[in-house]
Amino acid sequence: MSHRPGPGWVPRQHGAWAMLALPLVVGAVHAGPRWWHLLLASSWTVGYLAFHAAGLWLRSHGRSRYLPPVRVYGVLAVLLGGATVLVEPGVLVWAPLYAVLLTASLSLSWHREDRSLTNGMVTVLATSVMALVAQAPASPDAAAWWIAGTLAAYFAGTVLYVKTMIRERGSRPVYAASVLFHVLAVAAVAAGAVAAGESTAITVAAALVLGLVAARAIVVPRRWPGLRPLTVGLGEIAASLALGVVLVLA
Repeated sequence: MSHRPGPGWVPRQHGAWAMLALPLVVGAVHAGPRWWHLLLASSWTVGYLAFHAAGLWLRSHGRSRYLPPVRVYGVLAVLLGGATVLVEPGVLVWAPLYAVLLTASLSLSWHREDRSLTNGMVTVLATSVMALVAQAPASPDAAAWWIAGTLAAYFAGTVLYVKTMIRERGSRPVYAASVLFHVLAVAAVAAGAVAAGESTAITVAAALVLGLVAARAIVVPRRWPGLRPLTVGLGEIAASLALGVVLVLA
């Protein structure tokens, strides 16, 4: 007889894995992949699992049934994170920022606002900056900042789009905010590419991907508002892969 894992062991947000992996992969490619990136990826993944479990535990206000994964993932995250710092001390430059973001997000979980727009944007900033962390200890150049900014724009739009499909389905203000943000993101990413010195081909390709994502944000909530969360998540994975290809080539 199959036994399902208890709460907190396995995150159920299907699209979260693309958000987790894409910035790290793109950043590692641009830095020149090295073996320490595998250690960074391991600590980042286990850190996410610990963060997810801790968020559920705090949201429950300390119920014991949510505590086991917090302990297990927490210990592993500390061990892997410590090993990453020993191998590549430059990552500590980003520690203060992540401490602030982690504190803010876990505080929102305690107040049961983990599904809020604010927490979504905190998560977007945390995962997008990983594109810069993966290039430590070298100082990120203009192209690296553009890549991180493009990822942040895409993921922030994703947060709004998903809300129009699930939690805020039918909300005109949220839909309007999503559409406006997506349209502005296309222009901002294209302008940023030019400022960072990206080629015309990359600029056009990035704008095209973001343009298609914007079209999706405009059309899908109106035409297919009843899509299942799994379908929405799989769509995010596909869009993330398309954007990832462009950013890897940048």
